[in-house]
Amino acid sequence: MLTELRITNFAVIERLSLEIDSGFTVLTGETGTGKSLLIDAVQLLVGGRVSSEQVRFGEDEAQLEAVFEIPPTHSILPRLRAQGILGPNDSELIIRRTIARSGRNRVYLNGILSPAHTLEEFAGTLIDIHGQHDQQSLLSSAAQLEVLDAFGRLQELRNQYRASHQEWTKTRHKRDQLAAANDQRMQQRDVLSFQQQELDQAACRLGEEEGLQAERQRLASSHRLAELASEAQVQLQADGQGVLASLALIERAVEELVQLDPEMKGTTGLVSESRVLLKEVADGLRRYVEGLEADPSRLAMIEDRLAVIQKMKKKYGGTIEAVLETQSRVKEELERLSRSGSELDQYDRLIREQQRVVATVARRLSEKRTEAATSLTRQVGKDLEALKMGPVRFLVQVESGEEYGPDGVDRVEFLLSTNSGEPLKPMARVASGGELSRVMLALKSVLADVDRVPVLIFDEIDTGVGGAVAAMIGKRLRALGHYHQVLCITHLPQVASQAEHHFCVEKSEVKGRTVAKVRALAGASRESEIARMLGGERVTQKTRATAAELIAGAQE
Repeated sequence: MLTELRITNFAVIERLSLEIDSGFTVLTGETGTGKSLLIDAVQLLVGGRVSSEQVRFGEDEAQLEAVFEIPPTHSILPRLRAQGILGPNDSELIIRRTIARSGRNRVYLNGILSPAHTLEEFAGTLIDIHGQHDQQSLLSSAAQLEVLDAFGRLQELRNQYRASHQEWTKTRHKRDQLAAANDQRMQQRDVLSFQQQELDQAACRLGEEEGLQAERQRLASSHRLAELASEAQVQLQADGQGVLASLALIERAVEELVQLDPEMKGTTGLVSESRVLLKEVADGLRRYVEGLEADPSRLAMIEDRLAVIQKMKKKYGGTIEAVLETQSRVKEELERLSRSGSELDQYDRLIREQQRVVATVARRLSEKRTEAATSLTRQVGKDLEALKMGPVRFLVQVESGEEYGPDGVDRVEFLLSTNSGEPLKPMARVASGGELSRVMLALKSVLADVDRVPVLIFDEIDTGVGGAVAAMIGKRLRALGHYHQVLCITHLPQVASQAEHHFCVEKSEVKGRTVAKVRALAGASRESEIARMLGGERVTQKTRATAAELIAGAQE
């Protein structure tokens, strides 16, 4: 609620500090004393447009400040804490706005300099000002939908719809992403297919290139290899002159040596092993020479194969490992493309199932909204009759479309007709501030226990009424004060007498300057003000007694 209002150098208000309690508060005073300036100041503190002309003559700057105690369940509280304006356990918000004659205006939230448009977020969430169309939260279709759902206790069903709609939306988004990705891949399918065919035909293998290069080296040097192997074999096995023949003579000499000196026995084994090993070398060289042959066709095949491998390496990464990796990736991509059709089919089936759920919940929500609209129309109509609004007609219209939006398929509009024979029109287009204020009073009375706006301000609500209607308006405002903090500017004693708190706005001349001041009234001073409202400038004992009777009746 609004706990304090401080105003400095604003129009004819030089300095004012007002502490405001919960419940129903009225502001009274003679015409022209500046009562509406208080409403203007509050409007500016929740996002109204400023003008340098609002600065008191002769001053450079006006200052407006409001202190709000935010209810613990209010939707704006988490946002203020998330922005660091309020601490985790804080709930008091101080809005300060300075209006400079130079045009350099500033906004502070709990001492933090903030952009002016931030106040627009608060408009309609902290305060409803009825009497000025641009500050009424119930004039937008979106707000009216929220009100209808709150009145019909449909939040749980709407949350169910929102959850199913969100899942449906996510699935459609994923399906669209998959389809877009598939379209891109399909454009590359021919390229991928060609690459797969080329890589499969090349059939590169790890280690193949090294083996072919070694074989090519042997085939290209086969004549020289045969010469070298034959020469080595001759040196080992030449008749009577080869190394093996010499080793045989050495072996016999060592055997005779051992007979003479047994300590040399180990040498015999070494010589024998050497002769066996060299014999194996000679046999291997012989077989190698026999196996060598010049094969031009095989050499040509190897050259062709190496050329293919080199081409693949150059085209697909520079190494056989890169070529094989590309081959695997292309295969996977083509397999993914072949699966994508079935994935899209799965998404399409899921989307159809989710849409059926969305449609079912949306239909239930529309039915419940239609029921709630009928009930709300009837209850507001009764209140309008009690307020003696004459031929005023009110209707909550629910129109269902075919497009599933985040809140369903329905568009809600509060329609109003204030004159006989006139068609119902959207409430936002009703011109009369007084009539609209009383319609808002009826609405707020019906919605008292579901409306979350903590502060309601009514201006011009008593235009053109009196007597029993005025008394009924006063009672409605007092009853509304049990659910909201209600402030009302009134000229009617029947309304003022119902208030729990009463302020009087007065204007006087100080040092040649007009100054507006606000006085809290209670007891005799309040009786005097209500008596003035009853009888004008001449207050009699009778009017004072009537005023006391009105106040006493309200307290009862």
